[in-house]
Amino acid sequence: MGSSVVGDESFSSSPNFNYDYDVFFSFRGEDTRSNFISHLHMALRLKEVNVFIDDKLKRGEQIYESLLKFIERSRLSLVIFSKDYASSTWCLDELVKIIECKKSKGQAVWPVFYKVDPSEVRKQTGGFGEALAKHEANKLLTNKIQPWREALTFAAGLSGWDLANSKDEAELIQKIVKRVLSAVNPMQLLHVAKHQVGVDSRLRKIEELVSHIGSEGVNLVGLYGIGGIGKTTLAKALYNKIATQFEGCCFLQDVRREASKHGLVQLQETLLNEILKEDLKVIVSRDRGINIIRSRLCSKKVLIVLDDVNDLEQLEALVGGRDWFGQGSKIIVTTRNEHLLSSHGFDAFQLACF
Repeated sequence: MGSSVVGDESFSSSPNFNYDYDVFFSFRGEDTRSNFISHLHMALRLKEVNVFIDDKLKRGEQIYESLLKFIERSRLSLVIFSKDYASSTWCLDELVKIIECKKSKGQAVWPVFYKVDPSEVRKQTGGFGEALAKHEANKLLTNKIQPWREALTFAAGLSGWDLANSKDEAELIQKIVKRVLSAVNPMQLLHVAKHQVGVDSRLRKIEELVSHIGSEGVNLVGLYGIGGIGKTTLAKALYNKIATQFEGCCFLQDVRREASKHGLVQLQETLLNEILKEDLKVIVSRDRGINIIRSRLCSKKVLIVLDDVNDLEQLEALVGGRDWFGQGSKIIVTTRNEHLLSSHGFDAFQLACF
């Protein structure tokens, strides 16, 4: 494994607070700016995550006050502990403010231990101990030493990532980006009408059937039955329950109506944009869309739900084959036509009347 999670912390913040930034980076520039930080920053920017990094500040008299303000106005903080982090009084002051924001308003704080042992940070031993000892020799810093130590100890006990014994920085960056995205862009659950008779029992049954298909390969699951029997409601409930298990998700509702009204190309664009979190408008034809979907999603574990499909062409344009998607993907289709499912290789389950 390229990384591991230590401690225990879940994301939380005030839902009513307005943020200027999604993520605040606290790091020692000389250790990490030109490699790990630049790669992580770029990966987050590509996902349209708004990151505050201190090169956005112009050095001046009010820089410290500005920095504290930006910490307060960030949704969460990533603290990258590297070997010389504690040598910087600037970094230590940042950390004190970050921990203060966590305690006072629930700001999420995630430490990354970049080639340092978490115990060195927690106990201030090794390079961290040496750095604090040098600061203690400076009488001008006497009142700051204890707050710095307390902040280091507290931060080292939070949930984060340890790269101390791994060289796989790319994998670590992917894990961090995934967790940040889940925090700043939480999955929007689909509305499922309340008091629908039998939804819970049916959902448990469908989950059981789907689990028996297996988690290997790409699963094609079809739900069929007459109109008004609850196929869409059940598909939404299943989507809400399992969506967090996938790298990308898309629920296309009323495929029959949308295909007739707007065409398959627009549905292809919607599918890609929902899963990739991009704004693609490059599909000029159905065949072009097929090629793009296959090339962009073939290595991703995705969940796709197509609701109310009534034509084989819709399946061919949107979920043409198992080789379009990564291992572990699930494609779920609701329809009134069992033949559509069997002709496309779906495991079909009939929903009967109550």
